[in-house]
Formats: sequence, C-alpha cells, structure tokens
Amino acid sequence: MSDPRVIAPNLKRRLSGVTATIARLVPLQVQWIDIAATGPGLPDDVPHIPLGRLPFLSRKTLRVWHARRNTEMLLGLILRNVLRLRLKLLFTSASQRAHSGYTKWLIDKMDAVVATSRKTAGYLERDAQVIMHGINLQDFTPPEDKAAVRARLGLPDGLLLGCYGRIRHQKGTDAFVDAMIDLCDRFDNVHGIVMGRATEKHTSFLTELKDKVAKAGLSDRILFMPEVTVDQIAEWYQVLDLFIAPQRWEGFGLTPLEAMACGVPVVATDVGAFSEIVTDPSLGRVVEPGDIPALANAAAEMLSDHDSLARSGAVARVHVEQKFDINGEAKTLVALYERLLTDT
Repeated sequence: MSDPRVIAPNLKRRLSGVTATIARLVPLQVQWIDIAATGPGLPDDVPHIPLGRLPFLSRKTLRVWHARRNTEMLLGLILRNVLRLRLKLLFTSASQRAHSGYTKWLIDKMDAVVATSRKTAGYLERDAQVIMHGINLQDFTPPEDKAAVRARLGLPDGLLLGCYGRIRHQKGTDAFVDAMIDLCDRFDNVHGIVMGRATEKHTSFLTELKDKVAKAGLSDRILFMPEVTVDQIAEWYQVLDLFIAPQRWEGFGLTPLEAMACGVPVVATDVGAFSEIVTDPSLGRVVEPGDIPALANAAAEMLSDHDSLARSGAVARVHVEQKFDINGEAKTLVALYERLLTDT
C-alpha cells in the first residue's frame, strides 16, 4: 500500500506476540480502512509499506501511527516532531508491571492509549481505552469427532489435559508437570501433553522436566510434543478435555481463548487477562500463580464430573463467540483510528 492512513510498525525481526497481533489484525482491518504495517518479520499477506518510504510520505495527509513497543513510540515521535509528518500517535500496552520513567515519558506523548485488559490499564498513569484481544473463530472450532482427531494424531483415550506455548519457568511449564504428576496419581485415565518450543536458553529446563516425569514412571502418560505450525495447532486443542494455563507472568495470553473456542474449558492462573477471560466457574477455574496444589485441585474438581466438563466446554465456546471474536477487536480499533483522524 503506497499511502496508508494508518501505519502499524513492527520493529522486531524475531516472532513475538506483538508481531502475531499485527499479522492477525492488519489483514482484517484493511477491509475498513487504509492500513499497512511496516518493519521486518511479517507474513506476505500483511499489507506493507517499507520503512524507507516513511520519510517521503506526504506532509499534508493526517495518519495514525499505532505503536506497540517503546521503539515504535520513539520512531513515531521522530517522524512527527523531527520529520514533520502529520501523525496521531496511538500506543497499545499489554504490560502488567510498573513502567520505567522512560516508558512513562513516551506514553505521555501519545495522543491515545489502548490497554489490552483492565489489569493492564491499572498500570498506566493516564486514561486508556480497554480493547481486549480476540481470535479467529473460523480457525479455532470444536471438533466434529474428537475421538477421530485423537486417533489420527496417535493420542490415547481417556481424559487428556494440555499445556501449550513456550517452555520456560515464566510460562509455568514445570507447574503443569508437577500438577500432572499429582493428577496421574488420582486418576487412572488421565494423560497430559506439553507442547511447545524451548529456546536454547531453556533447553536444560525442558530436560529437567522430562527427567522428572521419567523418574515418576509417567513418560507414557505425560507426553512432550514438539511445536506445531499455526495452521496445525487447533486440532491439538480439539483433542483435549481440559486446558491448563499455568503461567507465572503473562501480558495477555491467547492460549485459553484458543482452547475455549475449540470447546475446551480452562484452568488458568491469575495473570495476564486470564481472570477477565475465565469470568465464571462454568468456563473453568482461576488460581494463584505458582500454587501447584490449587492448580491440581482445580483440575481434579473439573475432571471428576464428565457431564459438567462437557457442558463447560460448550459454554466456553459460546463465551468466546460473544466476547472475543477478532473481528470485534479489529473493528473497535478501526473506530478509534477514525476518531483520531477526524479529531484535528
């Protein structure tokens, strides 16, 4: 796109949650507004404008610059205040921690701020509009035949729990393993899946978890699976009876939403937006981060009633349909862009 009205910068080459957010939203938003991303590491289907073209954009046209990182806020300020582009600066924050003085200074220079949850908004020292993330409900759907999907993937019968995402201490993978060891002692028909990637820094952590499971004699019941591609992940949610999100810290966290959209209830820790996603016991349970007995007990409570577990899965799907459709997120942001563009 040669002359967008909204620019979504992505100033990080490595794949991250922010990059994934831009890749999900911009192709949808372009239906309603002239928007393009800029920066490296974006898929080919994302409307794009080269970084090198930005200084040569017309100074007559008012645009929105939608930053999601400090570097992107800073570049927006340079483009506006030094190169004199007409920009309204918008920042989305997903962080749930006290901001540094530098970050506060940047945020104070923005024309508008979005928070991805009410918790996140509480860390901002200025007004922010809460716009929670959504997911693609066509990509994540309940299975027509769960047993058939399990058979195709070579997974066991019985109750199946999953914990997906990066494998590291912050993500609570060890808490899931410890809870699963407890649950395997309580239930004869329970199995668990750990799926994700451990970066080089965290490979020893993964090895320790596998060793712990082996020493417990549970290598056939707590399975470690390699990371799968984005277009394959939905079927790995579809095979589950219960999803566990055991994170110790999280900015927002999409995995519970993805599981719930596939008809799977959730036990999550009270980090990120999880308590604003799992808002009722009919959807799952929320426990304190790092409390492994509470995590195991909450899962055991849900697993003990098969009929209630199935009902919770159905309710979870409806909840996500009503509250967390990505089209709602995309349209709400577009409405904000339009307000900024008309507020001259």
